[in-house]
Amino acid sequence: MSQTFVRACALSELEDDTPKRVELDGVPVSLVRTEGEVFAINDICSHANVSLSEGEVEDCQIECWLHGSSFDLRTGKPSGLPATRPVPVYPVKIEGDDVLVSVTQES
Repeated sequence: MSQTFVRACALSELEDDTPKRVELDGVPVSLVRTEGEVFAINDICSHANVSLSEGEVEDCQIECWLHGSSFDLRTGKPSGLPATRPVPVYPVKIEGDDVLVSVTQES
């Protein structure tokens, strides 16, 4: 299976520890630049249908603003209740000033 990467935004548009919501191929994605890396995680909390990009980022975790669940930006796994299900994470590539993300898998 190959991955198709699409441009999400310019690297210069991302502020450290400040999530940015984008929509790629109909998928809501939260982009986060933290600890020198860029991560892409599905923007919808697995516990409540709210946007993770409105939450806080700390220690490579994004916190849902509504109920306080945090998700690991690397794996999407929740690190505390009330969320128990992970959210999808997506591969990221940086080419020049472009942030490229793959939200689809093609065979």
